[in-house]
Amino acid sequence: MTTRGTTGGARPAPYRAEGLPERVTVYEVGPRDGLQNEPVVVPVEVKAEFVARLAAAGHTVIETTSFVHPRWVPQLADAAELLAAVERVPGVRYPVLVPNERGLERALELGVTEIAVFASATETFAAKNLNRTLDSQFEMFEPVVARALEHGLKVRAYVSMCFGDPWEGPTPIGQVVEVGRRLLDLGCFELSLGDTVGVGTPGHVAALIGAFGGPERLAVHFHDTYGQALANTLAALRAGVTVVDASTGGIGGCPYAESATGNLATEDLVWMLHGLGVETGLDLGALVETSTWLAGRLGRPSPSRVVQALSKAPSETPPKE
Repeated sequence: MTTRGTTGGARPAPYRAEGLPERVTVYEVGPRDGLQNEPVVVPVEVKAEFVARLAAAGHTVIETTSFVHPRWVPQLADAAELLAAVERVPGVRYPVLVPNERGLERALELGVTEIAVFASATETFAAKNLNRTLDSQFEMFEPVVARALEHGLKVRAYVSMCFGDPWEGPTPIGQVVEVGRRLLDLGCFELSLGDTVGVGTPGHVAALIGAFGGPERLAVHFHDTYGQALANTLAALRAGVTVVDASTGGIGGCPYAESATGNLATEDLVWMLHGLGVETGLDLGALVETSTWLAGRLGRPSPSRVVQALSKAPSETPPKE
């Protein structure tokens, strides 16, 4: 059953389930993780409007861009221009991904107040993505995190390949926990557990969160390669996680792992959460409108099931007699 919303389209009838948080923060990664894998470079003014639309839809955290080398991710070469173009909304956080000390310097020069660093839970992906070993990758992160904290910045950490690696197979849970705890011990305020190639299942999710000793300071980041992202999210929520990464329209992937398909779509996540009676503060209609608008700029339809359904939904206005 669905009910009509004030923003056009439909919304699910809420039925509160036991054992879930009252509210979930959706950590929006569309402007960074979503756009980074797009083959056509998106103009900076379109990116700035995208960020503004996300804030207007109720997002309180929007990962805006990354200071990676343009050779690695050409789509994000305009990071400085984008940050200059974005009009900050009070109460909204605009973190950026920082891969190294040079990236941190650029972030500090531009007045960034929150950054994220990106680690690997497996040897092979650490080599391919960071040109480091599983252990030596921390030589990159330690000075970045330490200096950022000295300047009063908040630091988030991502760990990729937490559930499986296309070259190594399933990732040992103990290995993920060791990498994650080292990042938390450096002073990162939050750790996002990434299912980069989308192979995780709900039982695996619950086991991994349990191995950390509980959900404190944990977030989750699921890709929908095998259609498990929403089921995995629900397992994480039941385990006590209250921060979920998602990308508007389900755009994105990982340029260093070909089997990494799109991120969990923000709209699909919000539909499920609102149906469960979990607050998000997000306007689903505005998100759908934003994804439809962005799809037009990208030249392809949104992969989000909810966007596809609601963008085709009949108008609320009843026909004239």
